[in-house]
Amino acid sequence: MHKSFSLLLIFSILSLLNLQAQQYPGQTLYGLKNTTTSALIDTNGTITHSWTHTGSNTYSTYLMPGGDLWRTVNHAGNSFNGGPISGEVQKYDYNGNLLWDFVYSTTAYCTHHDICPMPNGNVLMIAYESKSASEVAAAGCSTFSNTMWPDKIVEVQPTGATTGTVVWEWHAWDHLVQNTNPSAANYQTSIVNHPELLNINYNAQKDWMHMNGVNYNPVLDQITFSSHYLNEVYVIDHSTTMAESAGHTGGNAGRGGDILYRWGNPAAYGAVGTTVFHTVHDAHWIAEGCPNAGSLSGYNNQGISNNASCADIFAPPLQGYNYTINLGSAYDPATYSIRQASGGYNSNEGSSQQLPNGNILISMGISGYIKEYDPSGTLLWSKTLSGGSAKAFRYSDCYINNPAPPIPTIAENAGVLTSSSASEYQWYMNGQQISGATSQDYTPTQDGIYLVRTTDANGCVYEYSQGYRFLLNTGIQQDIISTFSVYPNPSTGIININDASLSGKHFEIFVYDAMGKLILQNRTMYQLNLSEFGSGVYLVKIRLVDGGERGFRVTIF
Repeated sequence: MHKSFSLLLIFSILSLLNLQAQQYPGQTLYGLKNTTTSALIDTNGTITHSWTHTGSNTYSTYLMPGGDLWRTVNHAGNSFNGGPISGEVQKYDYNGNLLWDFVYSTTAYCTHHDICPMPNGNVLMIAYESKSASEVAAAGCSTFSNTMWPDKIVEVQPTGATTGTVVWEWHAWDHLVQNTNPSAANYQTSIVNHPELLNINYNAQKDWMHMNGVNYNPVLDQITFSSHYLNEVYVIDHSTTMAESAGHTGGNAGRGGDILYRWGNPAAYGAVGTTVFHTVHDAHWIAEGCPNAGSLSGYNNQGISNNASCADIFAPPLQGYNYTINLGSAYDPATYSIRQASGGYNSNEGSSQQLPNGNILISMGISGYIKEYDPSGTLLWSKTLSGGSAKAFRYSDCYINNPAPPIPTIAENAGVLTSSSASEYQWYMNGQQISGATSQDYTPTQDGIYLVRTTDANGCVYEYSQGYRFLLNTGIQQDIISTFSVYPNPSTGIININDASLSGKHFEIFVYDAMGKLILQNRTMYQLNLSEFGSGVYLVKIRLVDGGERGFRVTIF
């Protein structure tokens, strides 16, 4: 019996190891740079599908559920140069029909490098914007005195075959710090105590940041991006309004558009610590359903040595929607948790993808290799391309062949949250998965931002709802409205708060729209301007620093 059991155990372990060492099934997408071709290949390296485009590929190619393809394009007539400039983004269906062809290129700005298609049908784009020498000086830059190209991120909603609307944007230029010129803007005596801001005097040059990767986390409603020349990966809040993204308050994290987290080069904000990234690309979160989900990753071109590249994975110190730090020190962790060597050197570009079975897909952009490694670092599969491909991604056949289900919505009734109908459900609160909350209904027990993930009938495509801000005891809040003197109400946008009980006290103010989204956050002020948010009914909630909350509703017309 013992011998049989041992043989069975050995067989089971070997079977498990063999399963883990298998290639992940599906098809790999790549777009050859400086060509008009994108293609899918199977695990035998055979082309199974291809697209022929108008305009040359520059950097990024992505598939959405159902086979729609997004790509960056080298637009003719760009005012900006350098690499990889694009200025144009296209969307094709699986059959090669051009659905959208959008130019975002003027003398003032131009897209470059990466994009990130979003679940809502919009797309995030990285873009240079030009700042004159006088603007650079006014921003407190003392180490560079010429035109500068800081980066911005824009979210564009397609509105027609060639048109789109910028519905959200974030500018690095709004979040600067310097400690060399007290009379200039953004001055602080300490850089290290302001890691939420970018030191404009660190490695200042024309192409200062050179963003090259952007990715969206629908659970946290946050964006990560990577910077070639600053050698860091960053996280910012996407839940802000455009006005809040330019400031330092508001959004789910309460910090406006300030940097929530940064990692890879502590020297960039004056901290002491190991510089891990040496030319970083491809910032992204590891997706749910994969080992180490929620960790961040970056492709490290000179990570192992000056001639050996790798992909590094690290777990950020997430707490709610924020990230913990001891001011004056570097952000944790001290170093990466997983490093996968790429099996060679890639002087620039490159990407990685963490697969559900634990394998890692590596694209060596300049070198033209795509490789798949198992968790032990064993090379399982490789493809040599006839040119470079900055990124490559493995997609399941189910994902390619099935369009995304509708984005779920949440309704509230008598304190119960209900998701729109789907095959499977998973609820979250404040960005964290709620264990066991897998029914269509969920009853919250505390204030928070709730969302639900649903799965289609095929079980291969996730969709996430927008965050729903739930407030307990709304009936009590209704009852205490009379304790406030608010005038005028209704109003055209300017409202005043008058309550003797607040005199001499410190308090925070939170303003929510009719959908429960936090749109404004501030401290100890007695007048609010809500005119920029449009007409409607808003909930204004006051939280005393020494305890206690009060709320009231105002109508803006």
